[in-house]
Amino acid sequence: MIELRPFSSVGRANHGWLDAAHHFSFADYYDPARMAWGNLRVWNDDTIAAKSGFPPHPHRDMEIITYVREGAITHRDSLGNEGRTAAGDVQVMSAGTGITHAEYNLEDEATRLFQIWIMPTRQGEKPSWGARQFPKGERAGELVVLASGYAQDKDALPIRTEARLVAATLQAGQSVDYVLGAERKGYLVAPTGKITVNGVEAQARDGVAIAEVDTITITALDDSEIVLVDTL
Repeated sequence: MIELRPFSSVGRANHGWLDAAHHFSFADYYDPARMAWGNLRVWNDDTIAAKSGFPPHPHRDMEIITYVREGAITHRDSLGNEGRTAAGDVQVMSAGTGITHAEYNLEDEATRLFQIWIMPTRQGEKPSWGARQFPKGERAGELVVLASGYAQDKDALPIRTEARLVAATLQAGQSVDYVLGAERKGYLVAPTGKITVNGVEAQARDGVAIAEVDTITITALDDSEIVLVDTL
């Protein structure tokens, strides 16, 4: 089953400093048919105005992945961690037993990012934060694991859930295969470009919900960027 969720159909909330699109029910956007996709609970497509951001606020028992598309985001938290994550790079916060953090766009331009929350399959652990550079050239023409709950993905940022975040950049006409497994769920968004997923066409920023499919073939109709969550 492959379900196209056009970007025009997702929830929207414009707060001035934050223009947010919600692929799943979040804050004031509620759709009982879009509460989660397996353990994937949140996929927000956020544009954060220059010199603004999210003030300190708490989380617990959630794996929060930030995939920066344009600009940069600066993280600060109650553990004393601080770091700047720039376009193409990823940060992961495992909220664990509880953490307070702030996310600010300190740049002179808008920052665009995906905020992805996955429910943990391991709970009761201390909170943590980490970030890593993933130059787009290293994932040209192939899917690369950026965050993972599996020990064999040694180069990926660790998350405390049985899931993976993978990404690729494809030139027009290129295809990649990904073995998902019929018992798992996938959710895919192309930040840029037009693609097909097993023949289903998706525009930039559309959501593609995948279930009961063993292998997916992603073909770029334009030069494209691909972000995929593979989860239970």
